[in-house]
Amino acid sequence: MPTEISFHNLEHSDAAEAFILRWIARLELLSNRIENCTVVVDQPHKHHRQGRSFHISIVLDVPGPNIAVSHVGHTNIYVAIADAFRVARRQLLDQARVQRGFVKTHVVERTGNVGVNVAKHRADTGTPG
Repeated sequence: MPTEISFHNLEHSDAAEAFILRWIARLELLSNRIENCTVVVDQPHKHHRQGRSFHISIVLDVPGPNIAVSHVGHTNIYVAIADAFRVARRQLLDQARVQRGFVKTHVVERTGNVGVNVAKHRADTGTPG
């Protein structure tokens, strides 16, 4: 599967890239319909009280609607990557269930009571109001 991994606002890390590739391999075991995977690891320059957190974006090109995850992560890059890929895995499984027809779609019928316009009813019947 073609994979694109990019790092923004931080140095390239071979260890982080290997960690991402392991997660992509896990997704490939779940679905052979993934055509492309794009992962962006970003660490914005905003200074927070608890440190700079990592932002992980994942786009999986699959038949039907693409799966896109934009996850504001943890201050630890590996925790942020794992959290984002867990969300992507869940979306991939949910989409597969829908495509297989395992998810029931409920048809909601419009039901309700027709209200009576009290002023019009009084005028029509001659009831004092």
